[in-house]
Amino acid sequence: MFRRALLACAALVLPAAAQFTDPLDFARLKDFRALRSSSNSPDPDSNDDSRRPIPGETVLLADLAGPGVVTHIWLTVAASEYGWPRLLRLRICYDGSATPAVDAPVGDFFAVGHGLERPVNSLAVRNSSSGRSRNCYWPMPFRKSCRITMTNEGRRRVSNLYYHVDWRKAAALPPDTAYFHAWYRQELPTAAGRPYEVLNVAGRGHYAGTVLSVVQAQPGWFGEGDERIYVDGARTPSIEGTGTEDYFNDAWSLRIGEGPYTGVPVADGTGLGSRMTAYRWHLPDPIPFARSFRFDLEHAGWTYNRDGTVRSAFEERADLFSSVAFWYQDGTARGLAEPPFGPARLPHGNARQIEAEDLVDAVRAESGKAEVQREVFWSRSLLFFRAAGPGARLEVPFEITEDGTYEVLAQVAHAPDYGDYRVLLDGQPAGAAGELEHEPGANEGAGSTIRAWHSEVYVAEDHALAWARLGRGRHTLTFVCTGKDARSTGYNLGIDTIVPARVGAPAETGGARAAAIRHTRDAVALARALGDADPFVREAAAWSFTQLGAAAPAAPLTRALGDASPVVRGLAALALRNLGPAAEAALPELIARLRDPDENVRLMSAEAIGSQGTGAAPAVAALTALCAAPGEHVHVQRSGAAALGAIGPAAAPALPTLRALEKIPRVRWAAAAAIRRIGGPR
Repeated sequence: MFRRALLACAALVLPAAAQFTDPLDFARLKDFRALRSSSNSPDPDSNDDSRRPIPGETVLLADLAGPGVVTHIWLTVAASEYGWPRLLRLRICYDGSATPAVDAPVGDFFAVGHGLERPVNSLAVRNSSSGRSRNCYWPMPFRKSCRITMTNEGRRRVSNLYYHVDWRKAAALPPDTAYFHAWYRQELPTAAGRPYEVLNVAGRGHYAGTVLSVVQAQPGWFGEGDERIYVDGARTPSIEGTGTEDYFNDAWSLRIGEGPYTGVPVADGTGLGSRMTAYRWHLPDPIPFARSFRFDLEHAGWTYNRDGTVRSAFEERADLFSSVAFWYQDGTARGLAEPPFGPARLPHGNARQIEAEDLVDAVRAESGKAEVQREVFWSRSLLFFRAAGPGARLEVPFEITEDGTYEVLAQVAHAPDYGDYRVLLDGQPAGAAGELEHEPGANEGAGSTIRAWHSEVYVAEDHALAWARLGRGRHTLTFVCTGKDARSTGYNLGIDTIVPARVGAPAETGGARAAAIRHTRDAVALARALGDADPFVREAAAWSFTQLGAAAPAAPLTRALGDASPVVRGLAALALRNLGPAAEAALPELIARLRDPDENVRLMSAEAIGSQGTGAAPAVAALTALCAAPGEHVHVQRSGAAALGAIGPAAAPALPTLRALEKIPRVRWAAAAAIRRIGGPR
């Protein structure tokens, strides 16, 4: 019967016309239990159903006891950090294995690369609401356990993480059931003299899908390279293609499109800096292997001389490739290289995020007024240009800290009263100088024109404006209004951030030493690493301490609360929170951290204090001051209120402050719950 249950799982990723060999299978009675793990608040009176992971924090999405099969994962995220879908890392481990079978950035796992949000409508993945609602329907069977985590490897707190993990509990799995895998890798840029390797794995299984993302490091069509698939150690490929777009079942370049098995969520064209993401699901045509599987892609295409003439129609290119391979395998795959950490996964391996609203005093406006709009969309604030009409101009200065070639990107809001804008970089048109060959593909989102009308306020659109050689010092982006969409009620513009990324300069993330510490669970070695001169090694040690749970020693973590890095301080507080009352000796330092300049540290210190329960009564005054501090972030106020509630009746002096917090819509539930736990009169 469970075979039929698995068929029902597979039906979620098969078209209606081919769902069942037996058309009555879905109508038969089922013998599994349908269950869900979600971010839902345990407080029935609260609508605070999201998690807010600080930098470095790992959120446990599901910890399931088998046998069973995950049938659906849904999540949506509000975050203000550039490229956050590349910075959030999804990992899935089966049956107690310490090695993940799934290890990929959230965005790429859900079929969109480059840290972008884009719609996808396929059988295995569907992203709706402009790409903000992500759904995965890959069946993920497990025999004993399934542990799903997400780690924030960025430098900012996630404002909201909502998730569902739907799964089925059953009596047993068929003996020939394989485990679902997904693995991310990248080459920024691709290496000379060898193809780009999508997957090279040993074992028995079948290949199930590919997501490929490319940033063009030179103009012209990149995708003349063929796919080559080698099965069971064969010297020659059993499958060899005729071009990159052909593998993705498209032709004559790639264009924005969707389909049940193949699609292209991102296709900017073929100019310098253009981006592409395509997916292909091998649902009707899986590729079995008995001992090994290797899949590589040639990275070759059109190249040009300096005068614009064609040099070659098939020459190796050094574009920026990243990918996720999807497959099923007997057991958990071993020996795969770990994906790069956090910022090193961004499209250029680095980025510097400049908040445009912080530049309001330095901008120059013509035929309009520049002002700041706060908290427009879940922790995103805007430099808002209230433009009078066509010809209005807004000049925005920004600083470059080091000479080099840069991609310059702007994160721009879209709204019902926004206009169309042409962009200049240092007074010159910001876009690339046009296409150089005859099959340009789509041209969506690239170039120097921004059409900012949208039916709702949406603050997440990335516009790649230019690749340019920039010297150290001040530069200017000028936004010139050229008109508006007929549906728009105004000519306005809202800029969230300016993001320069230096081409060919990967971010520093601590290298092999930090990577080794992230895999260490030796408390003595981790305590030693907390004193390392390299902040990334210290961050790695603090994160590893958070994975030890109740086995972590409090003393080194208490000392780490004074670290120079706010990420280390925040993770140290998180590890102390995991210790609960066992971290009693850290209480004085945690109280001091409630005045930390970093709001993530204040938030997590409040949670660590709350985890000590009634024994944290000496912190009542400091927590009350935290909750009442002018301008304090609502997330910090929620954690402070929850800590006061955990202390119980001894926190009664905080009741007036908690009643004041009840008047703030986004804090009301936490404050009301705290008042109930303290037992104060209503």
